[in-house]
Amino acid sequence: MIPLVSVPDGPLLEAFGWAGSALLVLSLTQQRVLRFRVLNLAAGLALLLYNLLIGVWPMVGLNAVTSAINVWFLVQLTRQRHDEASFAVLPVAGGDAYLRHVLDTHASDIRRYQPDFDPAAALDERDLAFVVQRGDETVGLVVLRRDGDVARLRLDHVTPRYRDFTPGEFVFRRSEVLRDLGFRHVMTPPQMVGAYYDHIGFRANGREFVLDLEPRG
Repeated sequence: MIPLVSVPDGPLLEAFGWAGSALLVLSLTQQRVLRFRVLNLAAGLALLLYNLLIGVWPMVGLNAVTSAINVWFLVQLTRQRHDEASFAVLPVAGGDAYLRHVLDTHASDIRRYQPDFDPAAALDERDLAFVVQRGDETVGLVVLRRDGDVARLRLDHVTPRYRDFTPGEFVFRRSEVLRDLGFRHVMTPPQMVGAYYDHIGFRANGREFVLDLEPRG
């Protein structure tokens, strides 16, 4: 194989190749779809450069193609991240069997991010539950408790695969479901870990966040 340019075949170049391979392996361990694509793209570009320097053309072609595929998926994922048409909000009954299945499946993850919510407990009759879907895949759960015209957020869970997304926002802002139910405000619990609400229009209220809903015209 003839390299594109004259590059000394030294330990630094070899270390660069191994680093690219390690990054590729690391990308394959990621559950989050967006993080997987970003790391896989970085690994592909590193290996593309490495194989270009040492003149291994089949691997140059392979890494060029995989990098282009990752770029395409990243563009699509970025466009869909806040696209209402990509997610559907489905109200479900508190005793719904599928809701119970999702709560049980993700119980440990839910307790990690919302320690004040017990996924094993039955929902109260005042609670309203919503499943957020992307196609036929469940990407999030939202549970609200009615308190007059205030919707008190009890659970806003995103599955690990979509942890880099904020599908709950389609319940709060992009969907008319809460206005249709007569709510004027949404209030988050103070114990939530990794709250993102200041990025989607909520205002800080001490340790909580509040969203004011405009009444329907």
